[in-house]
This record gives sequence, C-alpha cells and structure tokens, in this order.
Amino acid sequence: MTRKVPLANYLFTRLRQLGVGAVHGVPGDYTLRALDYLQPAGLRWIGSCNELNAGYAADGYARVKGISALFTTYGVGELSAINAVMGSYAEFSPVVHIVGTAPRNAYTSRAMVHHSLGDGNLRIFADMYAKVTAAQANLIDVKTAPETIDQTLEQCMVQSRPVYIELPSDMVAAQVPEVRLSVPLNVSPPKNTDEAEDHVVSAVLSRIYASKKPYILVDGLVAPDGIVDEVSEFARITGFPTFALTFGGGIIRGDLENFHGVHAGKFGTLDFTSYTDTADLALLFGPLLSDTNTLGWSTVPKKEITISLRRTAIELGPSSHNLHIKSFMQKLITRLDSSRLSARKPTPSLSSPRDLIKNLPEIDPSAAIDQDTFYLRISSFFRAGDIVICANGTPLVGGRDFVLPVGARLINSSIFLSVGHMLPAAQGIALVQCELAESGHTPGRTIFFEGDGSFQASAQELSTIIRYRLDVTIFIINNEGYAYERHIHGMDEEYNDVAPWRYLEAPSFFGAPTNGSYKIELHDVKTWGELDKVIKNAGFQDGKGLKMVNVRMGRDDVSTNFKAALQLAGRQLMADAK
Repeated sequence: MTRKVPLANYLFTRLRQLGVGAVHGVPGDYTLRALDYLQPAGLRWIGSCNELNAGYAADGYARVKGISALFTTYGVGELSAINAVMGSYAEFSPVVHIVGTAPRNAYTSRAMVHHSLGDGNLRIFADMYAKVTAAQANLIDVKTAPETIDQTLEQCMVQSRPVYIELPSDMVAAQVPEVRLSVPLNVSPPKNTDEAEDHVVSAVLSRIYASKKPYILVDGLVAPDGIVDEVSEFARITGFPTFALTFGGGIIRGDLENFHGVHAGKFGTLDFTSYTDTADLALLFGPLLSDTNTLGWSTVPKKEITISLRRTAIELGPSSHNLHIKSFMQKLITRLDSSRLSARKPTPSLSSPRDLIKNLPEIDPSAAIDQDTFYLRISSFFRAGDIVICANGTPLVGGRDFVLPVGARLINSSIFLSVGHMLPAAQGIALVQCELAESGHTPGRTIFFEGDGSFQASAQELSTIIRYRLDVTIFIINNEGYAYERHIHGMDEEYNDVAPWRYLEAPSFFGAPTNGSYKIELHDVKTWGELDKVIKNAGFQDGKGLKMVNVRMGRDDVSTNFKAALQLAGRQLMADAK
C-alpha cells in the first residue's frame, strides 16, 4: 500500500529539501492548522510583526539562501505582503508565498466569507498575484496537488522569482502519496544545444579579440543568474577594466587590480566616463537597467558596442540568442585565449575606491561626520564573510564607495526601492547566518546601514531580531528626515521631515533582555573620533547580539557629487510639471 502524508507536510517537506530552514509570516485563522505541520517537517516559524515586513524578511532570506518561504492568510494578509512580493519579482528574489485560503466549498458557493470583498468573487486576490509571480498553484485536487507543488517550486528556483501557492483550509490534512518526496526536484539550469552555444561563444570571442578598448560592466542580476564565480573569473582572466552598477556592487572581488568600483557616471565619487564613453566593447552582465541604478540611464553603454548577457539571453547588438547563461559562461571561459587579448594590461588612468581610501586625509577627531567620506572610511570595519546591507536612500548611494574584502557581500535594491524594505530583510539575512552557524559553518556578520526615515517605516522588526536573538549590527544614518528627497524637491518642507525618535531606546521598548542573555550595545556618535572609537573596539567588532550606532549627520548632507544628480532630478521634476 502506498504510504500517504498530509498535504501540508508534503509542501513543507519539499521546502526543507530545497534548503528552506524557516518560514516567515503572521498567523491567521485560515493558516493555523497548517502551521502545526511546520516543525515536523523541520521548519522553524518566524513570526513577523506584520505581513509586509514578513515579505521583506523572506526577500532578504532568499537573496542569501537561494529560496525562502512566506505564509500569510487569505485577503488581508496576502495583500499586506504584495508590495514585498512585487519587489522580489522585480529584482528576481525566489520567494515561495503560501496563502491559507477559505475551504473549497466557499469558492464554489461564492460565500461571503471574512477577508473577502463580499461580492462572492474569492479569486480576485489570486488574479492580482498572477501578475507578480512566476507561477501559481491552487491546491484543490488531492490527485494533482503533489505534482503541482513540485512544478511550482521548480519554477521558483529556475526563474529565481516568487511563486504563489493557495492552500485551502480543508486541504491541509488531505492525504497524498509520499512517494514523490524521494525524487529530488529538477532545479538545474536548462541545457543549451552545443551547436547554438558554440556559435554564440565564437561570435562573442571574435568581438573580444578584435576589441582595442573594452570594459566589463557588472549588475546585480549576476547573483540570481548564478554566475558570480564565472563573471569574477572572466574579469580576472581578461584583465579588462571592470566596473559595477549600483545593484551589482560587491559581486566582483574588490582586490582585483582591474576592478575600479561602481560606475555612476559624472555623479559618482570617481568619474570613469572618459574611458567608457570612448570604449569599443562593453560586456554587460546581469543587467537591470533602471533609471536609479544607471543614474538616469547615463551609464548604460551604447547598444552598438554592447554584448548583454542575462539568464536566458545573449544579446549582440541587434541580435538576441536564447541561451542559458551558466553553461555559456563556463564554455566562454574555457575557450578564451588570453594571449589574443589586445587590452590585457591595467589602465593607469583609472582609479578605484581603494586608491581613494589610501589617499584619505587623517581624520580630525572633533570634526562632524559627513557623507562624502563616511562610506570609504567605514570600509575598514568590514571583513571576510560579512553581509553588508544598504537601505534605500543615502546608504544606497553611499554604499557605492564601499571597498569590501574578499568573501564579503553587498545586498541592496535596484528598481523597486521600497522604503522600509531592508530592516526586515536584514532580519531574514541574519537568520540565514544563524542557520549557517547551527550547521557548523563560521558565518560572517550582518551589517546594516539604514536612514532614519527608512528605519521608521518598518521599525517593528527590530523586535523580531530581538525575539529570535539574531546577530545584527545597525548603523542609523540620522539626518533628521529624507535627505535624498530634500535635494530633489522640498528642502525645507515638512513632508521631508520625520519624527525625532530616540532610536537607541528602541531595543528596550521592543523587549530586549536586561539579564545579559542577549548582548545589546548602543552608541550615539556625531564626530569622527567617537565613531572611530566604536568601530575599533573588539567587543563591537565581534558582531554578536544587537548593536546599534546612531550616526548623526547634517540635515541636508549627501555626498557632493550625488547632490548634483538629485538637483538634476529636481529640475526634471519641475520641467515635467510644466
């Protein structure tokens, strides 16, 4: 006789097999029975303060672990989370969103159940999610449910995008065959045909060998495309001048001599346009070319010189080839003959943030901290294994100047840019670090840079960090409001102000223990000397427990070069209004 298991157990076991260790969410009456099956499947429940934050946390978890799970209730819960799921969809973060729904007969009878709109259309929320997820499943049929789950989870992994699974409350304990659980899911990248792959590899190599002035431009989708190692190796072998876009920061090894940092055009700390504007070849990896990521598209290379390489497409000028990038890159590297490269030597005219750090003047301990050099100077605090997270706003911009050690990683946003996203995401990332420690690995630290306005959008998740005793170091960039927006429009307007919170009292309010069982360290700094003393302290450097630094900066302080970009955006805003 075929052994059977409850459907919820089947779903959660599949998640565990894919590497998920915890499920984020908020309980609801349509989810409660299913939650009982989490622990038996080896999963941990992480209760967030609201569904939106749970979605943000699942997003952060997925960006590091490669997959995550979010569990909300029908209607009110799933709609609270949809903003986060949309961001995951836009930026290719593989989140499995499970929704506990009303029993099946409520749909057939068009019942006026709670959390609905009261019009009998109980499919409306699923219809919304179909627009922002890569695959959808409604587990209404016992016979097909296991196969449907498997196919949906495979799409989550293969496309690296969110998927949506409806689990009706009367299907939670439905008995399904266990046999499929013994067969691993097929999440391998699709294979290219040798003939098609060889043809395009040869075409790309011909362009590379003919180039006299090439460069490499790395964007953030290199990570979900699964080619971080390949792109780094390609940059190392060719020696071509290599830059990142903002979303691609931290992907290329910072110690490579030919890596020159983030390309932000004339609005960056370093301006590389004299080289990039006269180049004859741009190799663009993992592009997500939003206006913010490319400074109003000013750093997008000319199409006629660009070879764009994405997950399922290689574009050479006007022609596009449907090839999967992983095996393509491996073959490209294998067949690359470095002796035929005409541009192998370093380019002396190109500087890097490493050079800027070497030439920084000695700090005046009594001087106020400013955005122009804060992100360069704080780079000395980072070490291998760290995951450094930049919230949207001035930290996103400032993080372009980070110099990360080998083995450190940067997490930021590119296009969706939801304020409040990154504090819950930091919680999800810290949870992955905790899981690594529990499995015998040596994790790095979770280090988070957050503006005061962004912190106020999702501050409740500080309590989740404390509740689960996670290790997170937080630098709050406190400039009394939305400095990023001030420079676009409304420098002195009230709508760019935020309430003057006492940030360092938040851990106490959110239940931080006072008996020493969980380390809490709090610092308020406004001068370089005060900051230097904090980051050089061995106890602070260990990254254990919750550490918060309230970094006070000028109300309108942003980096000098980027100020011009914001002012240009402001002028464009006014011009568009006319």
